[in-house]
Formats: sequence, structure tokens, C-alpha cells
Amino acid sequence: MSQGAISKEGEGRRGLMLILSSPSGAGKTSLTRMLLQKSELDLTLSISVTTRPRRSSEVDGIHYSFISGKRFETMRDGGELLEWAEVHGNFYGTPREPVERTLAQGRDVLFDIDYQGTQQLKEKAADDVVTIFVLPPSMRELKARLERRAEDSGEAIAKRLANARNEISRWTLYDYVLINDDLQATFEDLVAILKSERKRAIRQRKFIADFVERLLREE
Repeated sequence: MSQGAISKEGEGRRGLMLILSSPSGAGKTSLTRMLLQKSELDLTLSISVTTRPRRSSEVDGIHYSFISGKRFETMRDGGELLEWAEVHGNFYGTPREPVERTLAQGRDVLFDIDYQGTQQLKEKAADDVVTIFVLPPSMRELKARLERRAEDSGEAIAKRLANARNEISRWTLYDYVLINDDLQATFEDLVAILKSERKRAIRQRKFIADFVERLLREE
């Protein structure tokens, strides 16, 4: 068996949770889309549930699953969520069952969540988690991006900018921090991180152990 077989995707390893966080407007949504469009990466997006209203550009079940506050409370209190957080006055959470099923198949799950949810996942499954925080090149550019998006009122944008400062201060909680001043370059960095993390021995321990055992039995 060649060395290449050791790193074959999905073979002999548990999937990882790739977490992407950033303040609103820093480019996280674009980067997430680019990662998912690169089919050879074989990433599965974790679809969060949220109580916030759907934006005109969003599709239920694709961007988020939009649910009522009562349904959210039922899921949270019933242990159906891996993590949850309140952001901008609305609730977000990650359904447990689809994530655990995908990881057990040796496939990786991409998360678009904030620092609160990231910390919860790190506490529950540190070995499975890779965390990346995306920074804007400047606060001025961040404001301009939010205004160009034209999906929020001036009051909402001001609130997002205030919250962004709090979120940015949490960068030390993450494994990797990228400054998104060039979307394509940032994307290439993300791909490099993912490929490197997939090759870590801890994620392929059983497969490598079996391979080494066979190797050492050879005459």
C-alpha cells in the first residue's frame, strides 16, 4: 500500500469540524460558498437553525432553517443542539444529528458560526474541531461592505459594527486568523489549512496504526 493511501479522504478517519467565524461583512459568507463550490474538498455545510427573520436573498433550508422561538427552545432544552448562541437579539444553533452522522462517515463539516458557538464545540469535541477567524482589512472597509449589501437599515448596520468590535477581540480563541484583504488569497489559505489538518495523525490514528502494523510484519 502506498503512502498516498494513508491520506485518502474518508478512509480510516473521523471527519473534522471546520469552523469559520468573522464579524458580519468580513467575507465569511463568500468564503463559505467558495469552499463548498470546490467539489474535490467534499465539504458538507452545517445548516444552522435560527429564529431571526429570513432575508430576501436567503432560502430556507439552504442558508438557514428558519424556525420559531418555541421550536428553538424545544430543540435546545431537548439536547438536540450541539451549540447555540444569541446574536443581535436572535437565536442560532447547530442541530446535532446530521453533524454526528456526517463525521462518522469520515466526511468534514463546515460551520459558519460565531465565537460563542465555537467555544461550545471546542469544549465538547476539541479533537474534531479546527477554528479559523476572518478579519476585515479595516473597520472602514467593513462598514462599506455592510452598506453595499443593502440588506440592513442604518441602525442595524451601526449595531453590527459595534458588535464587530466585540467579536474581533475574540481572535485569540481561534487556531488560525486570516486578514481578508484579498478574497482569492484568503480562500487559498483556507484550502491549505484544511488539507494540512486532514493529514494530522490524530485524525487518521486507527488507519495509520493498522498500516504500520502491516508494514512492520513485512519481511
